[in-house]
Amino acid sequence: MGSLDGKVAFITGAARGQGRSHAVRLAADGADIIGVDICSDIASNGYPMASRAELDETVALVEAQGGKMIASVSDVRDFAALKAALDAGVEHFGRLDIVCANAGIAAMAFRELTDDEDLQMWTDVIDVNLVGSFHTAKAAIPHLIAGGRGGSIVFTSSTAGLKGFGGLQGGGLGYAASKHGIVGLMRTLSNALAPQSIRVNTVHPTAVNTMMAVNPAMTAFLEHYPDGGPHLQNPMPVGMLEPEDISAAIAYLVSDAARYVTGVTFPVDAGFCNKL
Repeated sequence: MGSLDGKVAFITGAARGQGRSHAVRLAADGADIIGVDICSDIASNGYPMASRAELDETVALVEAQGGKMIASVSDVRDFAALKAALDAGVEHFGRLDIVCANAGIAAMAFRELTDDEDLQMWTDVIDVNLVGSFHTAKAAIPHLIAGGRGGSIVFTSSTAGLKGFGGLQGGGLGYAASKHGIVGLMRTLSNALAPQSIRVNTVHPTAVNTMMAVNPAMTAFLEHYPDGGPHLQNPMPVGMLEPEDISAAIAYLVSDAARYVTGVTFPVDAGFCNKL
C-alpha cells in the first residue's frame, strides 16, 4: 500500500527536472499523474526548455512505477489551454487530490542588456513563475472543492522567495519577485481554502541539479554575482541538491502525514536561508 494510493496529482513542468522527479515519486507512492509542460523554448530564457520526447520519457518512468499518466503540451501562461488539459485529465481519472505548481524559469544573463531585452526577461519570468502558478491554482481549485475530500497544493518557490538576491537585471529581479509573490499567493489561499481541508504550502529549494541551475548563463551569473562565493554557498557540505531531495519534501507535504500542515514555507536548502 502506498501513501497516495487512489489519488491523482496535477504537475506542471513535468517533462524533466524537479517536475519529472515529483511525478515519478508520487507515482511510486501510488498516485496517478496529470502532467503538462510547454515543450518549446522561450526566447528570453538563457537555456533550452524541455521537449515532447522528454515529456514522453516522464510518462514511461511513471508507468515503470506502476502509475498512469496523462501528459499534455501546455503553457502555464495560457489559462484556457492549461485548464483544458487539467479538465481532460480529471475527466479521465475521475478526481483530483494534489497540485504541484512547479513550472518555472530563471532567465539570467551576464552581459549588458538593451532595455527591451531586460523588460522581456522580467515579463517572461513573472508570467511563467507567478502568473503560471496562479493559473495552475485557479484551474485546479474547483476540482479540489468539488471532490469534497480536501486536498493539497504545493507551489515551488525558491530560497530567492525568502531572501533578497538576484542582481539588477530583469530576469534576476523577476525571479526573486515571482518567488516572493508565490508565498503571498500560498498564504492567502491557505486561509481561504482551510474550511475545505485543502492545504496550501510552498517549498523553497536551494540550487538543484537541473538545467535551470547548471546552464552556462546561470553559471556565468553566479560567478560574477556581487558578494558571491561563500555568500551563495550552502552551509551543509553539498553544492547542489538532487531533484529527488525536493520530491521527498513534496511527498510529505501532500500525504496524510501532513494533514494539518498548511500555510508553511518549507525550505529544503541545506541551511542556505538560515545563513543569509
